Amino acid sequence: MVEKTIRIGTRDSELALWQAHTVEKKLNDLGYKTEITAVKSQGDILLDKPLYELGITGIFTKTLDIAMINGQVDIAVHSMKDVPTALPIGIVQAAVLERANTLDILVHKGNLDFLDTVGTIATGSLRRQAQWFNRYPNHTVVDLRGNVNTRMKKLEDNNWDGAVFAAAGLERINLKPSNFINLDWMIPAPAQGAMVIVAMANDEFCRDAAAELNDIETEVCTHIERQFLKTLEGGCTAPIGALAVMQEDDIIFKGVLFSLDGKQKIEVNKTVPLEEWKKLGYKAAKEVLENGGISLMQSIRNDLKK
Repeated sequence: MVEKTIRIGTRDSELALWQAHTVEKKLNDLGYKTEITAVKSQGDILLDKPLYELGITGIFTKTLDIAMINGQVDIAVHSMKDVPTALPIGIVQAAVLERANTLDILVHKGNLDFLDTVGTIATGSLRRQAQWFNRYPNHTVVDLRGNVNTRMKKLEDNNWDGAVFAAAGLERINLKPSNFINLDWMIPAPAQGAMVIVAMANDEFCRDAAAELNDIETEVCTHIERQFLKTLEGGCTAPIGALAVMQEDDIIFKGVLFSLDGKQKIEVNKTVPLEEWKKLGYKAAKEVLENGGISLMQSIRNDLKK
């Protein structure tokens, strides 16, 4: 094995570090040398090129993209749902790890009576907010941001009835409490529950190393979901959910676009033979756009500008 040490870039939240250490262990088990570099936020980094020239958009991934382009780290590990559908110039997807739980869960205070009356739910996600309003139009949704530890603490400190989390994030760092319910009716974010490794396109050594960790089934399903997202959004954040599942020789896909208030919902369900996966996300998104999605996306853009 070549002696190059693979520098794994990560943010310094507990979940991000768990993900980086998981990848590190898998690479070590294959005989690769690694080190973990927790990277400071982009405010600490000066670049002589404007970010938009590099095609960098993701709020969670930007810092690590810059660190890779600057040669401070070799690969970066992300929750795939946080990664923009278009990667910066020179950076490529090197591997998608086997997917964990895709569900959203409601962490509550032990009493679920509010589900039948009025309640206050916390989430920073437009997708979760819209789906909650669609199901519980009488409820209030408040904004909740920060890493999972911060959000759990805020839920504890406020008089909200509950907050929505991705099950996978809480399970990974053993933060999932006993007082939760699975929201099996909520369509997850595209690529929810999956971790992705990105590398520099010209770094064959790191790309080959990461490729050994790739899970083909997760790669295919997340590709479909992210293609659906990319075709719909055109650079706009919107309440979009998507889930593709392989079942024997078929792929079952469910995609959805909501208005911000949850009142409008355009859904698409498709089952296709496995060999037709490459254009599935695109075709499903086109169907949504043709069924009223174009005007709905336009109204979401207008609402978000307000």
